[in-house]
Amino acid sequence: MLRSAMGYNGAVSAPHRAAALAGRDILEAGGTAIEAMVAAAAAVAVAYPHMNGIGGDGFWVIHRPGQAPVGISGCGRAAGLATPEWYAARGATDAIPSRGAQAALTVPGTIEGWAKALDLVPADRRLPLSQLLAPAIALAREGVAVTANQSLTTADKLATLKGVEGFDETFLVDGAPPEPGYRLRQTALGQTLERLADVGLDDFYRGDIAATHAAFLENAGSPLRLDDFNRFTAEQVTPLKVQVKAGQLYNMIAPTQGVSSLMILALFDRLNVETAESFAHLHGLIEATKLAFIKRNAELGDPDYMATPAQDWLQADDLDALAKQVNPEVALPWPHEAKAGDTIWMGAADREGCVVSFIQSVFWEFGSGLTCPDTGVYFQNRGAGFSLQEGPNQLGPYRRPFHTLNPALAQLADGRVMAYGTMGGEGQPQTQAAVFTRYVLFGQDLQAAVTAPRWLLGRTWGDATTSLKLEDRFDPELVAALTAAGHEVEMIAPFSDLAGHAGAVVMHPSGLMECASDPRADGAAIAI
Repeated sequence: MLRSAMGYNGAVSAPHRAAALAGRDILEAGGTAIEAMVAAAAAVAVAYPHMNGIGGDGFWVIHRPGQAPVGISGCGRAAGLATPEWYAARGATDAIPSRGAQAALTVPGTIEGWAKALDLVPADRRLPLSQLLAPAIALAREGVAVTANQSLTTADKLATLKGVEGFDETFLVDGAPPEPGYRLRQTALGQTLERLADVGLDDFYRGDIAATHAAFLENAGSPLRLDDFNRFTAEQVTPLKVQVKAGQLYNMIAPTQGVSSLMILALFDRLNVETAESFAHLHGLIEATKLAFIKRNAELGDPDYMATPAQDWLQADDLDALAKQVNPEVALPWPHEAKAGDTIWMGAADREGCVVSFIQSVFWEFGSGLTCPDTGVYFQNRGAGFSLQEGPNQLGPYRRPFHTLNPALAQLADGRVMAYGTMGGEGQPQTQAAVFTRYVLFGQDLQAAVTAPRWLLGRTWGDATTSLKLEDRFDPELVAALTAAGHEVEMIAPFSDLAGHAGAVVMHPSGLMECASDPRADGAAIAI
């Protein structure tokens, strides 16, 4: 039987073992969950580069005992030059290019997010930055064993990445994807991390690293300039929240799809489903997903340009009315416009009761592919998600693009605090709902809830179809019932990347911590 890891001195869940170990070492050294997460975030950027990097964005939801949860939004803004007219002058009138220099149009926000999160740790007890970044620096210099996941992903996406400036030299071996187990050294990235450890994280935005990146990006053909880096700051924000019977749920503000994740669970809460893994369980969550995504696709974007604040979507009366649209027996016709993305989620908890939910991404695998040879940093293509047409997600100077990223946290009525999340673009809210309902509502073991077969409505990481995908470990009778209700069912592999790489960390009132990681990834859940 599957069991989650348990301990009383700290817990960390990450999709790569090196990141989990880096976080564990900081917890064992007396560091906080926030510091452990910075160490893990740096390490996973080196060890799992196809899924995330320091040239991307990052978001935090942080619980501290006796205080309201806080969020950190490391959401990079578009370049000051980034307008539909700028792209039209370069031949892009329908959509922003998804690879190369023109796709690298938003400032990477994750490192500034690390800095804002570390500001929450009292200065007199904060570990030195050099200690937090040491594991990542060692991994970059000494090399990591390329995972099968990275090797396969590189091969699958090679046609769109090969030849992008800096990519081949950094991530290919003699022009080909590295084989699993290949020792990938990222010497330039190691030097960049070492400089950040020596002079501080601000150098990435207002120092030598910023100047190097700005010159490289301009020469390559990106609209990003030094002023875009200089003016950027991450924000401490109040997370979105919604009340359900099990407790209070939190997630990240717009422009992330955190509101969708909260809507799905709040709508499902109103359906009063009693049996896990039943038709009512899956059908109810899938139909709630459709309703949440329809509103998301029509209205979500930079919060400065949305017609209605995302928190208002979570008013009880509006959710009551929306839940009545769920037909308990018949599927709502689909598909809709899907949102793609590549990401990692990680969670941590410390013995003082701080619990962190963290997510870091470069959008597509390897982002834009554009890689600075002097720093080893490749830049996200999150800005490719902007629209060139009018609407809440239209491209404009300093605007924030739609984000699939959303780290989740719950304060349960019985005193438990749960951090949970996943990669998987369109699948993130769906996998969150699967893990939460299985563990919280139906009492499954945390690891069992993460490992159990999952579903995906629509398109996500590396996939183009909009069907309802079911891992083929589901009961055939349940599959037949979903098909009979009108769901367009497609069976996928038993432990498919399409279903995301989930994880969770739970702090109990007794001080017990438990954590789980996803067998679909290369990670670990470590409790000490």
